[in-house]
Amino acid sequence: MKNDASTSAAPLKGLGGPLRSSEPARVLPSMSPAVHLLEEASDLLVVHLDFHAALETCERAWESLAEEPANSTVVEVKCSLCVVGIQALAEMNRWREVLSWVLQYYQDPEKLPPKVLELCILLYSKMQDPGAVLAAVDAWLQDPDNQGLPEYGSLAELYVLRVLLPLGRLSEAEGLAVGSAAFGEEQREEVLQAIRTARQQSTKEHLSSQEQPKPSQEGSFSRKLMSLLRLLHQLWGSVTSHLLSQPFRKSLLAALILCLLVLRFDPASPSSLPFIYQLAQLFRRIQKATLSRLYPLALRD
Repeated sequence: MKNDASTSAAPLKGLGGPLRSSEPARVLPSMSPAVHLLEEASDLLVVHLDFHAALETCERAWESLAEEPANSTVVEVKCSLCVVGIQALAEMNRWREVLSWVLQYYQDPEKLPPKVLELCILLYSKMQDPGAVLAAVDAWLQDPDNQGLPEYGSLAELYVLRVLLPLGRLSEAEGLAVGSAAFGEEQREEVLQAIRTARQQSTKEHLSSQEQPKPSQEGSFSRKLMSLLRLLHQLWGSVTSHLLSQPFRKSLLAALILCLLVLRFDPASPSSLPFIYQLAQLFRRIQKATLSRLYPLALRD
């Protein structure tokens, strides 16, 4: 995904800009094979935008450095190769491989150059995965050989702001800010202020999460009560409409007539026929009068 890759590389380009092919030549006077490969990898990354080829060129340069004696030039070339390789991996959206790719050459996180470690912190922080570099940076900061480096204070501050605070490790961040001699007074106060702000925000979020279930429970009870009331109302309406319906009235009237006939008269008796006829006529008139009253009422409603 090109868009993601471009976003991944954004924090890296802000650290002094991408490498140029002329930079390694100025820093490294001896033109060893690794230096030539470093220039080639830089051109592939910056000019040709061939990130895969740039990464492969960096790996070939690392292999050639195995034959070089350890000196300041080799140290500079290794660091520059890591910078190019990290940018190439980020551009290919393979930023998750950055730390493991770097550590396969330096073996231990305590041996990482400050510039490389800074790039790793910025990259993983930018991609919202600061926990991936937590152990590596912590090991680097605790190493006595690194505590005398001029970059130690800036890396410790970056570690607090970009790794510990986003992970919510506020006590650890405060202990590092107070106990480390690498922080100046102004720098220490800025870091402590950031820690206090993060702690206040965490407290507010915790209180709001505790207060949130109460309204939700009350709202749930209210919804259940309203549903029950609506159900009872529908049930009552259904029963009332059934009792007041015309077929039910007719059925009730027919049952009443049948009971009167069975209990009071003998249908087989000839003397009962005129009475039954008159009774039937009476009920017809009652029915017509009832219907004439019901229809105007219905129209008005």
